[in-house]
Order: sequence, then C-alpha cells, then structure tokens
Amino acid sequence: MPNKAENKSSQLIRAFVPYQEAEGEEYMSEKMRAHFTNIMNNWKQELMEEVDRTVNHMKDEAANFPDPADRASQEEEFSLELRTRDRERKLIKKIDETIELIKEDEYGWCDACGVEIGLRRLEARPTATLCIDCKTLAEIKEKQMGS
Repeated sequence: MPNKAENKSSQLIRAFVPYQEAEGEEYMSEKMRAHFTNIMNNWKQELMEEVDRTVNHMKDEAANFPDPADRASQEEEFSLELRTRDRERKLIKKIDETIELIKEDEYGWCDACGVEIGLRRLEARPTATLCIDCKTLAEIKEKQMGS
C-alpha cells in the first residue's frame, strides 16, 4: 500500500491543460516548447517543495525514543522517505536535462530512431527520450536479457 509521500508524488504534474495543436502547426513549435517548459518547471517546483517538506518533517519528528521498537519504526519511516527523495532528486536532474534539450531544440525526437515522440506521450511522460516503438523494443530486449 503506497504511503502518503508516494501517493502525493505520483499526483505531481497532473494539473496541466493538454496542448491543443493549431491546424498545420509544426511539431515542437515555439508554443509547444513553451508548453513543455512550463510543465517541467512546475513539476520541478513541486518536487523541490516536497523535499523541503520532508526536511522539515524529519526535523520536527526526530526524537530519541527509549523504546527500541518505536525507534526502529521511526528509522524505517525516515529511510523510506529518504529513498523517495533520492528518486525525486534523480528525477529533478532528468527534468533539468530535459529543459536543456528544449532550449537546444532537441526535445521531442526519439534518441534511437529520430522520429517524433508525440505530444500525448510527452505529456504523459515529459522526460521521455524514446518513441513508443523504440521504448517497447528496449523493454522487450531488457526482459530477454534478464531472463
């Protein structure tokens, strides 16, 4: 069962308006890039606020419980929060890399085959670097290598 922090984290960046392409609009136009830059900046801001909340929570909740079971429970809770924050720290790095790709006009194209990744896929996973076909192939290969 996901804890509050994981549930909150999975709801981040959900509140955006899907991009509406104008008829004949070129893929990754300036407006599209601005749309994704906005999504990335909002997502990063939410993650940073979550980090601040975690730090404050850990400071507020830190106590030296005399009961070893209470102490172990608190340490496990903190450990789980820190693992979640570490994943989010890595995600912030990926968001920063994606923002750079947008600035360099390299965003939205598959790293493997060079085709458009697609607006809806990028809205679902803004840090995607592979089109759905290449990602599916990579997952199949990964599954075969793991077996």
